[in-house]
Amino acid sequence: MIIERELRTRKDLVLLLLDWLRPLKTCYSPGAARLLPGDTAAHYSRNAAGMEGYARVLWGLGPLFAQEASGLPPETQAEIEEWKALVLRGLINGTDPRHEEYWLDVGDYDQKMVEMAAIVNALLLAPGVLWDPMTARQRENVVRWLAQINGHEVHGNNWRFFRILVNMFFKRKGLACDEGRLAEDWQVIENCYEGGGWYYDGHPGQKDYYIPFAMHYYGLLYSVSMEEQEPGRCRELRSRGRLFSEDFLYWFDKDGREVPFGRSLIYRFAHSAFFSALVYAGGSDRLPVLKHMILGNLRYWSSMPIFDNGGILTIGYQYPNLIMSEHYNAPGSPYWGLKTFLVLALPEDHAFWQCGEEEPVYEGHRFLEKAGMLSIHEKSGHVLLYPAGQHSFNFGNTIAKYQKFVYSNLFGFSVPRGEQLEDGAFDNVLAVRRKGEKGWHMKDGDRKCRVTEHYVSLDYEPVKGLEIKTVIVPLRLGHVRLHYVHTTVEAELADGGFAIKKEDKADMAPDMISVTPKEVSCECPWGNAGAVCLAGEGDPRLITAFPNTNIMYGSTVIPTLIYKLQPGDHFLAGYFFGDGASERVSREVPGLRMAERGTMVKIVYGPEEILIEETP
Repeated sequence: MIIERELRTRKDLVLLLLDWLRPLKTCYSPGAARLLPGDTAAHYSRNAAGMEGYARVLWGLGPLFAQEASGLPPETQAEIEEWKALVLRGLINGTDPRHEEYWLDVGDYDQKMVEMAAIVNALLLAPGVLWDPMTARQRENVVRWLAQINGHEVHGNNWRFFRILVNMFFKRKGLACDEGRLAEDWQVIENCYEGGGWYYDGHPGQKDYYIPFAMHYYGLLYSVSMEEQEPGRCRELRSRGRLFSEDFLYWFDKDGREVPFGRSLIYRFAHSAFFSALVYAGGSDRLPVLKHMILGNLRYWSSMPIFDNGGILTIGYQYPNLIMSEHYNAPGSPYWGLKTFLVLALPEDHAFWQCGEEEPVYEGHRFLEKAGMLSIHEKSGHVLLYPAGQHSFNFGNTIAKYQKFVYSNLFGFSVPRGEQLEDGAFDNVLAVRRKGEKGWHMKDGDRKCRVTEHYVSLDYEPVKGLEIKTVIVPLRLGHVRLHYVHTTVEAELADGGFAIKKEDKADMAPDMISVTPKEVSCECPWGNAGAVCLAGEGDPRLITAFPNTNIMYGSTVIPTLIYKLQPGDHFLAGYFFGDGASERVSREVPGLRMAERGTMVKIVYGPEEILIEETP
């Protein structure tokens, strides 16, 4: 089911939200305290998953309830009133320990802590709907249930904001809060701040979408609620958000389509939630640009097949796909993406709704120093992120989500279903296997790495006996990879390019595929992708990946260069390119020149000469 709306006005956004939520009404429990729109499992209980589903819808409904609906059509007003009654009933029953749908008490590191943020945000945005109508006893139940978070252990990452927001709510309501916990949690958050607007999410090697849609998002919510009590901190949180936005815009194309990278991609349109929070907090004077990014991102996602036939959001990315999910993805989890609807809390006469839209203007090449990556905006509209030093805990296919050489808004990336070239789907990575081994391996972390203005350098040992330095040099179109390999064993290496979809309105025809002794490429009506061997004895092949390995396309092929190496030192190089069909760019294969005993490489690309000096 695909529902597309024009998305220009606040009314358009209200109607889209209701379109997306309406199919959920039949999925609520009788007491409305649980919402479980599917049968797949997460690492937490079904009770917690049902409570999660209930709460995540509030990321959209809370902002909706914050403003009067009097200007909307009568049938829309009536539907909103039904939602108000349903949500209030669920909150009352879920926090009542005597009710059969009680959400149960909270334990250490409990998933229910995560969902408290949506509840307190909705309570603060719409007290006339969710707080004032309660009896004194019902309010006591809500407070008692929320206060349990102060008595339990919380992860030392963005989770600390859940406890901060609960105590913030208590302060706003004149209730007792835990000042000791607040101080402790703010210290954790401050320790994660690295300057320039950038945090890391509890783990120094993790700079992903949790920085915008968690660390900054919650901080910006705090800056609005606590402006009078803590003006200094609130100013700083908005300032950090403004700084961050200048870099974060480079993770998107001019129409608001993001580069998929890292974990929790099932939240999809949550990637633009940061922009909504920045607008809501008054943290930017670039309203036309932010409006374009928010609405453009929602337009893109509303045109994708991300709902099932009943209208329920699925687990996946550009199509339903459990293979790329994490262990904390329950059936209701994708509705976390409703955080982007925070702008509905702004009144109709707010400058955000009154201004026009404006496309951002990008530098073609941007060094995101604090993020440890290069962002490239090619003329075709292709946006690429070249990261280094990224790492995360194992949440499910984490290596593929952080360790590829490049991530793309047009080609996405692939996650493995096995260890062979086809089921491993090794796009944009160097896969290796020693002689006699059946399975292929990709790197899991770097011994050392660095990002400069012009290239990314990675040192790693994917298997014992094979040491590799890879230097990746982005060009106007595509990039060059230089591999310095020292191996003590016979080995095969597979250098994979962009995974291009096999079919669009028709299958990929034989005349769209070209394989020569030095190059493999696909030139299709829907896009191009290829790999060219520049140094070494590379064997070009087109690998047909297993279905559902790529997060954007169910069926793909991967242009790949295969090398067979004897023990010793080797220098390999390849050129990898890809673009879409909307604006083709003429391709020119770069040349290489070696100098000074192989420690210096000159890449010649048209009139450009790029000198790379990296000691193997």
